[in-house]
Amino acid sequence: MIRCIAVDDEAYAANLLADYISKVPFLELVGKTTSPIEAINWVQEGKVDLVFLDIQMPELTGIQFLKICGSKCKVILTTAYPEYALEGYEHDVVDYLLKPIPFDRFLKAVHKAQSMLQLQEPVKASPALTEPITAPPAPDYMFVKGESKNKFLKVAYSDILYVEGLKNYVSLYLPGQRLVTYQSLTDLAEQLPQPPFYRVHRSYIISIEKVSMIDGNTVYIGEKEIPVGETYREGFLRMIRDKNRL
Repeated sequence: MIRCIAVDDEAYAANLLADYISKVPFLELVGKTTSPIEAINWVQEGKVDLVFLDIQMPELTGIQFLKICGSKCKVILTTAYPEYALEGYEHDVVDYLLKPIPFDRFLKAVHKAQSMLQLQEPVKASPALTEPITAPPAPDYMFVKGESKNKFLKVAYSDILYVEGLKNYVSLYLPGQRLVTYQSLTDLAEQLPQPPFYRVHRSYIISIEKVSMIDGNTVYIGEKEIPVGETYREGFLRMIRDKNRL
């Protein structure tokens, strides 16, 4: 709906415009007034899309009205004096209606205003484009190669205590279980989420969540003592200190 007001210092003229507005389905009459000052207040309050505006009024001329709030709404000028048409178009009015205004000419002007207002509306994005894209949750497990060619074992990250590497093999230590798989420790490190996993030695990756104590260069996971290598020591201790600050 296009919200409209009719502004004319002659009440019968404002009433005629109001009657015309009521006959057009896509127009809504917000108000009619003989006071351009009152009309300016309506426009400033954001209540108006389109103003039917007389040019010659004693309080404020239509041109003065345009200079004050012509940028806040669309305006169709109404007057009995055709000589004002050029000046009105210089202020980017939608149309110029010469009194007495026939309804078909009024209708042509409002369709023009409708087209102009539709061009100003922001393009509404498809709901599918505006909905936030939610990434699927990261898996909490991995598959490791078993002892035969096509055998794979599912291992939950939360079950892994630590991992020990030996050349091209790694041992995954779980509570009461040890799994051996043909894979390098470096390749496995890329699969494990960090945190909670952290490489502390060229031969060991640990789960921070399973650490019971850190004593100097030694990490304890249950009864297992795991050395912290010199290459990894500074980064590991910095990570521990940062966690303590949380």
